[in-house]
Amino acid sequence: MSDVVTYTRDGDIAVIAVNNPPVNALSHAVRKGMQDALRKFESDPEAKAAVIVGEGRTFMAGADISEFGKPPQEPWLPELVNEIEACSKPVVASLHGTPLGGGLEVALGAHWRVAQPDTRVGLPEVHLGILPGAGGTQRLPRVAGVETALDMITSGRHVPAAEALEKGIIDAIDDSGDPRAAGVAFARKLLAEGKGVRRTGDMTAAGHDPALFDAWRAEMKKKSRGQLSPVVCVDAVEASNLPLPEGLKRERELFQKLHDDPQRAALVHAFFAERAVAKVPEASATPRKLEKIGIIGGGTMGAGIAAAALQAGLKVVMVERDAEAAARGEQNVRRNFASSVKKGRMTQEQLDALLAANFQATDDYGALSDVDLVIEAVFETMAVKKEVFAKLDAVVPEGAVLASNTSYLNIDEIAACTRRPQDVIGLHFFSPAHIMRLLEVIVGEKSAPDAVATGFLLAKKMKKVGVRCGVCDGFIGNRILGSYMKAANMMVEDGASPYVIDEAVREFGYPMGPFQMGDLAGLDIGYLSRRDRDATRDPADRYAAGFLDRMYEKGWIGQKAGIGFYDYSQNPRSGPPNPGVMPLIEEERKKLGIAPREFSKEEIMRRYVAATVNEAAKVVGEGIALRPLDVDMVSIFGYGYPRWRGGPMHYADHVGLDRILADIREFEKEDPRFWKPAPLLVELVESGRKFGDLNNA
Repeated sequence: MSDVVTYTRDGDIAVIAVNNPPVNALSHAVRKGMQDALRKFESDPEAKAAVIVGEGRTFMAGADISEFGKPPQEPWLPELVNEIEACSKPVVASLHGTPLGGGLEVALGAHWRVAQPDTRVGLPEVHLGILPGAGGTQRLPRVAGVETALDMITSGRHVPAAEALEKGIIDAIDDSGDPRAAGVAFARKLLAEGKGVRRTGDMTAAGHDPALFDAWRAEMKKKSRGQLSPVVCVDAVEASNLPLPEGLKRERELFQKLHDDPQRAALVHAFFAERAVAKVPEASATPRKLEKIGIIGGGTMGAGIAAAALQAGLKVVMVERDAEAAARGEQNVRRNFASSVKKGRMTQEQLDALLAANFQATDDYGALSDVDLVIEAVFETMAVKKEVFAKLDAVVPEGAVLASNTSYLNIDEIAACTRRPQDVIGLHFFSPAHIMRLLEVIVGEKSAPDAVATGFLLAKKMKKVGVRCGVCDGFIGNRILGSYMKAANMMVEDGASPYVIDEAVREFGYPMGPFQMGDLAGLDIGYLSRRDRDATRDPADRYAAGFLDRMYEKGWIGQKAGIGFYDYSQNPRSGPPNPGVMPLIEEERKKLGIAPREFSKEEIMRRYVAATVNEAAKVVGEGIALRPLDVDMVSIFGYGYPRWRGGPMHYADHVGLDRILADIREFEKEDPRFWKPAPLLVELVESGRKFGDLNNA
């Protein structure tokens, strides 16, 4: 036994209790303690059955993340699970909380399973680029059938107790609220009914059909966009028709294949980075009160923010310019909940009650007199923002946080038009705001630490990934976006097809290419942004957006107009290429005197990656992002960067910074201004370091 595992007896029932807070992770000490306890149970003549239970808030919730990347120590989890199953006397797993990953595999090794009603089980290893490696792909199909196992293992979803009972993953639900007592009672019932050992490995996986696996593989290849683990998970589950020892051997081979692939390291990086991103200098400050917020603007963005706030349990006051606009704003908020009502996540009556209790739409700024935080979400023009903040300064209570949802404007300039610049921060939401998980928290020169901490508290309440940003044009995400979009535009002018670029970027793992994304956002936004910058643009910089200006002039501004780079006349969300685009681009090339050339997909991605990494290195070097991992999280959660590549900075480390710098210096010969290497990138290459070295600095 060990300090984290105890062996006691309740009459003739042995209780093996794990107490390794906070989540009873399956550390080496836990594994060794459980092995010792199992062997004591086997040799204990007074114990007729055993119950495995977790103390505290959950049964075992998976691997110990502090052991990630370290050499495994015996007993390995697969050996422990096999030893549980091999016991000669019945073993019951009594579940509560979140038995995930290795925790569920331990339970599947037991002969019987009982759970509390709020239990959620799952095998989420796919999200770390691996598969369940302690028998999960072999035992789950045997208890729940192949279809259920494929669904759970390839998605990593958490299954509630009621569904787990229906699928045969657990044998009973106990509502006593006491997992130890529930396990003991269930074990006594088994003994009374003469039920003993029931080994999962002796069962047959129902629904095993080669055609089913072929269909799942095809679907996973389509959905995963290059991620290996969902497809390999299908291969592992397919082995569940083999005798258990052979199936476990196949599972281990496939596990090792994924473990050794760079995607695993990338996904593990993303896992830890998502948690590390909240470690900011202002984290030690106490956030201000946050119960009621104001939102200025009821358009798409304002209504999305309002929906996110209401889902987070906050009260919301939405202010619009007049009563008619306020009514439209409320309808926009209701539309954001329509799918939840349609899918049965809430009833219409529940939505009506939520809005009646916590939402108000008005044209009266005076309604903001008791809010704790206000978010301005109006038109992206400095003059309009300043006008709004002047009004807020007059009515919002002292100590309330004033936030702008600007995409690129200067927060310090906005703050300067108030009497309280210390209360002003940026909160850059991404559309649709009630769905997208990224929230850039922009820290101005005079932003108070507790105001910043309140921004991060809002992100936490909304279940968003808050990333700290300094002040610059576009902050982290849109600044980097501007760079790789310009690289794409230059390639189009020089001869590349925008459709081939979109295809190459999708094959890299993005959900859509840059020109598809432009259609989705609206090409008018980029046009108006370029006009805002006309006065300050350096004439020596290559413009590379003439063809986009021509498209705007023709009204080809994307999905909202039914036509952009693609034709949406038959489908509002997708369609074939607009046949007028390529002639327009060719005409623009002639006007510029450009002789077009071919671009391979390989060169397209070299330039796309180089532009992204170079600008990201400038963002980190200038302190706009605290660390490279912040850039990775912005890119993954805000811009669709493939998570299985870890984000642009992690991917650059994988490719090799020297190789990327060599590409940049090659491209620099064509355009020394745009392709000037970032000083930080040069410094890292010359010192033999990586971006990852800066994450723990």
